Amino acid sequence: MSSEASLGAGSQGSDIHRRGLMLVLSSPSGAGKTSISRRLLQEESRLAMSVSVTTRPPRPGEVDGKDYHFIDLPRFDAMVAADELLEHARVFGNCYGTPRAAVETALSAGNDILFDVDWQGTQQLNEKVPQDVVSVFILPPSQEELERRLRSRAQDSEEVVTGRMRKAADEISHWSEYDYVIVNEDLERSVADVRAILRGERLKRERQTGIGDFVRRIIASAPN
Repeated sequence: MSSEASLGAGSQGSDIHRRGLMLVLSSPSGAGKTSISRRLLQEESRLAMSVSVTTRPPRPGEVDGKDYHFIDLPRFDAMVAADELLEHARVFGNCYGTPRAAVETALSAGNDILFDVDWQGTQQLNEKVPQDVVSVFILPPSQEELERRLRSRAQDSEEVVTGRMRKAADEISHWSEYDYVIVNEDLERSVADVRAILRGERLKRERQTGIGDFVRRIIASAPN
């Protein structure tokens, strides 16, 4: 069993367990964050996507509890007032937020949660639970490549593409607020880089609960 696996579920009598982490990926539209996220969710068994609450109605094919938790505005406002959301925002007239209880349950069980939020959401998470957040900003190789990727989708109008390019400059300006920065020139390498970040962060001393008692037992059993 690898050290990563054993720390996820307790290591065969050692009583060492791992507290999960909150992996935040942010990027301008078109930089590749969605593709990286999909691969991570396929390849990392102890990583799950955060499920937000929202006041907008479900779209065709969306499932309550899987894509979002669909709630009304009074319930959303009550959750904000009770500090039940780790981060929240209003986007195009609809409200979105991350429920605290579900995240805390997952982290306590040694599972990791993936967040797809912008720099403002990342700031809120860092304010609420800085010890659990690992933030990664995904950069495009260049403005030209970013524009090429946006246009290659062939699903947005010229006006939308121009708007996304304009917004990208503002989003990129917040790169220095993140723990890690990856230039997504190659998807395979970028996925490998994020997985390497996960491996290292999972082994941090402060995330290994019970490690102190384990070390003390080793020292106590040493010959005099």
